[in-house]
Amino acid sequence: MNRTFTASSGNIVPARSEGLYRRQQSKTADPQEAPPVRIRPALAAATAALAAATCLTATGPAQAHGPSRACSPYARIDGFSDGLDKTTFQGAFVGNLSALAVDRDGTVAALSDRSQLFSLDVRKGPTAKPVRVVPLADEKGAELDSEALVVDRDGTRLITSETEPSVRRYDASGKLLGRLPVPDALRVAPAGRARPNLTFEGLALQPGGRTLIASMEGPLTGDGPDAAGHPLVRFQSWQRHGAGDFRLARQYAYPVDAGLGVSEATATGDGRLLVLERGFTPGVGNTVRLYVADLRGASDVSDVPALPGTGVRPVRKTLVADIGACPSLGATAKQPQRNPLLDNIEGTAVLGRAPGGRLRLLLVSDDNQNPVQVTRLYALTVRLP
Repeated sequence: MNRTFTASSGNIVPARSEGLYRRQQSKTADPQEAPPVRIRPALAAATAALAAATCLTATGPAQAHGPSRACSPYARIDGFSDGLDKTTFQGAFVGNLSALAVDRDGTVAALSDRSQLFSLDVRKGPTAKPVRVVPLADEKGAELDSEALVVDRDGTRLITSETEPSVRRYDASGKLLGRLPVPDALRVAPAGRARPNLTFEGLALQPGGRTLIASMEGPLTGDGPDAAGHPLVRFQSWQRHGAGDFRLARQYAYPVDAGLGVSEATATGDGRLLVLERGFTPGVGNTVRLYVADLRGASDVSDVPALPGTGVRPVRKTLVADIGACPSLGATAKQPQRNPLLDNIEGTAVLGRAPGGRLRLLLVSDDNQNPVQVTRLYALTVRLP
């Protein structure tokens, strides 16, 4: 959903802000992080299909690589599609999309925060086509405020709801299989210290399938900023013990840009995370930035009652792209935006690898079923710093 985070006009980073893009990062290893692995076959198949299809664009086929498509030194936009906007499928509204994940059959699972899970065929571009929709419910049959999604190796869906918050496990038919433990402090007040609508917005399963990480959207009550003024948002991890038994593990402090919140966290395949930070200013529009985050060397803050805490080492991050610096490609907006390409971007999926090892990404915006917002798919290619 679109939140109350705002960003002043001074927060936008120019496309060539070299000071941000060229931060030097140390490479201290963390033994809990799984080693890099290759993208599994389903991802490779989806990538090949996407590459062979017409690019996701409303303005024509993708051009050759060049500065006209560059968003930053690390990222380029390949196209976009508004084909799903304000449509229905089997009586379900195709919108409110908050998360994406590649499924085992090569389709892309798209999670609506109105308790529905769509399957999209993206291989026939330029417009994704819904092929399935599954309703979701909690233990009492009630709808979820479903915000983040992972498709596990066996096809199980791990889905967050930011109401409590929670992480639940479902099979492909939508049958509820179980629920993961959540630390008391991360629960919404008065049960814990989390603020309503600022809980689990991102979910990532690291290579090897042993480590699951959920990102809070905003800081807990009582947690302060770091020395640079960045609010510190908690990322909670679980370690797998057995087939589906995830147990609470390390917790990390992530420094989000002032005025923004974390709307997604996605595994890169090399042990790091892609993190989407997003904000909205009425009359000005959205700010959306894509970072790569490295948890190696970051402190475990599970037992730190109030951040930043003494001696706490936060997660290191490097800017990959400010989406507002991407070419608009002829996109239009129904409300004020600095760049008409922008909307309320909430979901990211890694479809696979392009030549040279670059990642092919699919992003989606959540239209909140609002006539002045749009459900938009974005195709990006990024080289990780």
